[in-house]
Amino acid sequence: MRSDWKGGASLMATGATPARTGDVVADRLRAAQDLCDRGEPLDAVIAALGTAGLTRGQRRRLHAEALAGPLGTRLDTAARRDATRLRQAIDLLRDYLADVDPPVRRRLPVARRLAYYLVEHRDPAELAEGDELSGLVAAAAEPSRRVRRGLAWYADLPVKAPRGLFRLRRADLVPVTEVNDVSWHDGRLRITGHAYLAGLSVRSRRFNRATVVLRGPRGVPPVAARTRRVHCPAVTQGAAEPGCNYDWAGFVAEVRPWSLRWRAALRMIVHGLRRVLRGRPVISDTTTWRADIVIWSRGARATGAVRGPMMGRTERPPGLPVRPGWWVRPAWTSDRALQIVLQPTRAELTSVTAAGDQIELSGVLPGARVTRGRARLGGHRMTADFVPDGEGTRFVLAVPVSALVKERDARRLWIEPKGDPAVPVMMDNATETRVELDRREVTVLRDRRDRAVIAAHRVWPVITAAEWAADGTLTLSGVYPDTEPGHRDLVLRQRAGMAYRVPLTRSGSSFSVRLSPGAMPRFGGTVALASGTWSLSVAGGKGVTAPLRVDHPLLDDLDEGVHEVDGREYRLVATRFDVPVLTAAERTPDDEKGAGGLWSLRRVHYPAERRRELRDATVYISFDGRSYSDNARAVYEERLRRGDDREHIWVVRDGAFVPPDSGTLGLAPGIAPTVVREGSREHYTAMARARHIVTNGMLPQWFRAREDQICVQTWHGSPLKRVGGDQRHLAREPRPPAWYRQAAEVANWDLLVTQSPWATGVLRRAFGYGGDVLESGFPRNDVLVHPDRAALAAAVRHGLGIPPGRRVVLYVPTWRDHDRRNGTVRLDLAEARRALGRDHVLLVRGHAMQAPPSAPGLVVPGPVVRARPGPMGRELPFAMDVTTYPDLADLLLIADVLITDYSSVVYDFVATGRPIVFFGYDLERYRNTRGLYLDLRAEAPGPLLADGADVIEAVRLIDALAGDYTERYERFVRQYAPREDGKAAGRLVDHVFTRAAAATDVR
Repeated sequence: MRSDWKGGASLMATGATPARTGDVVADRLRAAQDLCDRGEPLDAVIAALGTAGLTRGQRRRLHAEALAGPLGTRLDTAARRDATRLRQAIDLLRDYLADVDPPVRRRLPVARRLAYYLVEHRDPAELAEGDELSGLVAAAAEPSRRVRRGLAWYADLPVKAPRGLFRLRRADLVPVTEVNDVSWHDGRLRITGHAYLAGLSVRSRRFNRATVVLRGPRGVPPVAARTRRVHCPAVTQGAAEPGCNYDWAGFVAEVRPWSLRWRAALRMIVHGLRRVLRGRPVISDTTTWRADIVIWSRGARATGAVRGPMMGRTERPPGLPVRPGWWVRPAWTSDRALQIVLQPTRAELTSVTAAGDQIELSGVLPGARVTRGRARLGGHRMTADFVPDGEGTRFVLAVPVSALVKERDARRLWIEPKGDPAVPVMMDNATETRVELDRREVTVLRDRRDRAVIAAHRVWPVITAAEWAADGTLTLSGVYPDTEPGHRDLVLRQRAGMAYRVPLTRSGSSFSVRLSPGAMPRFGGTVALASGTWSLSVAGGKGVTAPLRVDHPLLDDLDEGVHEVDGREYRLVATRFDVPVLTAAERTPDDEKGAGGLWSLRRVHYPAERRRELRDATVYISFDGRSYSDNARAVYEERLRRGDDREHIWVVRDGAFVPPDSGTLGLAPGIAPTVVREGSREHYTAMARARHIVTNGMLPQWFRAREDQICVQTWHGSPLKRVGGDQRHLAREPRPPAWYRQAAEVANWDLLVTQSPWATGVLRRAFGYGGDVLESGFPRNDVLVHPDRAALAAAVRHGLGIPPGRRVVLYVPTWRDHDRRNGTVRLDLAEARRALGRDHVLLVRGHAMQAPPSAPGLVVPGPVVRARPGPMGRELPFAMDVTTYPDLADLLLIADVLITDYSSVVYDFVATGRPIVFFGYDLERYRNTRGLYLDLRAEAPGPLLADGADVIEAVRLIDALAGDYTERYERFVRQYAPREDGKAAGRLVDHVFTRAAAATDVR
């Protein structure tokens, strides 16, 4: 047996060289979109869309896609900004439109069509100064703005233009589809889902038809599937258009395999005759149909692809054998469109064996007599031996292991008989194989269409069983033949960056793990998984992360149903065929779902509740309901300490926390808070009827304070960087929409709480606030000077797993408006560990509006920060990511040294008297983009450094350096934090709630 890799194994190991698309139009559109994404000027984008060298058809396609895509987006953005930028965009686009054929403009979506009409026909100066374009952009976001005149549908948009421009055309009538199930019933393929035209209600079966049509290759008659509409009110509840009813948008379509088989047979006869005339043998061929849906709804007709499989079982529909060696297989394309494939098994894998440094693959070509040919693995060809045997041919090939282990991608196996088209090797009956090679493995597995796929990679854990308990606990077990010793953790990670670690139990090559999605460990407590999709992987060993996979025999029986725990819904789902993910979501009543539910809450329920009598209740909102923290927490606990048993209501977003009652806080039992889900009916009721509202940020845009309500705005820090109307984009003329939203928000405030007279002046000016101010200091900082702060700090350290005696360095950078997606920690953690030694711990606290912090060696704490073997025994991680720790005040309490940049945390930390190091690596850029209120070079109460190495050295020598800034530190405290004496919460409660209670008693 020999193996010839056409250039050797090294060629395969280099990977395939990305090929140019050869589509000049697509290349130019991609270049223009890249320029847009980078924020380049509009003239540079237009220059990238040059039409030199294009045919008329290519030029039309370029113009159509550019006007509907990047150029239209840029015009929308300019319309929302100042008149100067809009005028520049109008002048540039007017010149561009002069070269665009009229039919191209007519076929654009209606909003784009009208916008470009205004650009061409309105006076540029008047259009830039007016609000016609911005009004069009805002109205175009409402698909329900459609009216029927006669038998045609028109858009109802606030501009003046010829009537024909408003008519909805093919680009506007695109079906919205989703498929819930694709399965076989009594030998027929049943497709279940929903489809509708956005903005056109379908309240009944009348004037509402939908037909699934399968369209095959040229010359093959289409298949009209038997389709009926079904009642599906969940579609209305989840729709994005308020006021539209899609209760009868559901559909069920059935396809008979015979309808496909006779059409494919006719095609094969034609192709067979052509091959015979060319002197070639007749071969069986695959026929593929794409699934379209044709909708007739209230006089409108539209056609679109059937797209959008629900995550899970619908993504991997089973095939059906219709005769020996022939299958009908539903399949999804890369753009999530449904196809139906009638496919013969022309090559089948029968066995896989490991022979020395090669993997030997054997199979058959049924019904074919082949003596010569090749095999192909992905894009790499190799020799294979073909031996005619009976009514078919056996093939054998050997794949070098040394070449496989250098590859990163899984590759499909193909057979290329000489003179015939290549054919994928199927695994209809073959057993999937895993060959272990030290700490790596070679796998020969089937994909979702039963094709053989070969890959080599680090040993992956495979889930062979998944069981949900009645209490919502999920147990996963499987095989993980990793020979390296040591602990392993199951890592659940969300795209936003949040992660949890759960210890894995290993026994030989087996593993098991038990987790409770409703009570995940976090910093010594538990919290429910946030809504969204969580990926699963295993971490440990030498720091390498291995993704989990679901064993293919388990897929048919995997429990992918919804499991409800404490008002939240969880699902374990295999997506992309065998990739397990855990999904979490709040259980929402039907009448609160979708745009329709939101419209009802805001336009009907909330106004009705505002007319009812107030309750003597207080609503607490901390960071939009994301945490039990900050000033709201301090005020709540102070009132419970005083035995205030009036109604306390906490707004909680996405199950982020459970506020403690008085007993849990170690106070007299009997006072329990009410928890309302953010965005729920109860949330609207509480905001409409509670007498007091305590918040540290902007309130919901739908909220309007009543005259007899008291809204206490504690804000979330004295500003160091410019805020509110002092920001450049809000200070310009004419005022942007955000300025008016801020003005409406500030009108709700009855009392503003500040740290100092300086902060009062800044916040009054920045927010245009003219109401009452209480310069009490921040209640959240009382804990920093509390008499029992040592015991409180010990409890926080224990929750983080930090032993006594370790010196805590806390790094708290603020967010960058200009670089929010970059979470790179600018400190060399390895160098910091070497310089500071084993008696230091670095805590990194990223900002909620910045990408999660990332750096080599940065650890996300698990249930307890796990010690790992080190050269001198067991050592704790040096750097820990505490971005998701609920309350920053706890971290300030335990910090011995603070590193920050332009964060307001500096005003809080000075209450401790402990040293601060300022890391201003981008000071000039930040000052020029966002702007600062302080001159840090002259006023910073600690060293201001621009290099990470200097920051580490300053921390190492902080005891000596701190004395150099004593006078400046004291001056800073007197100026910016004069009232942080541990009594701020008491002053606020006395001012607001004690006085209110006394007034009530008098009445």
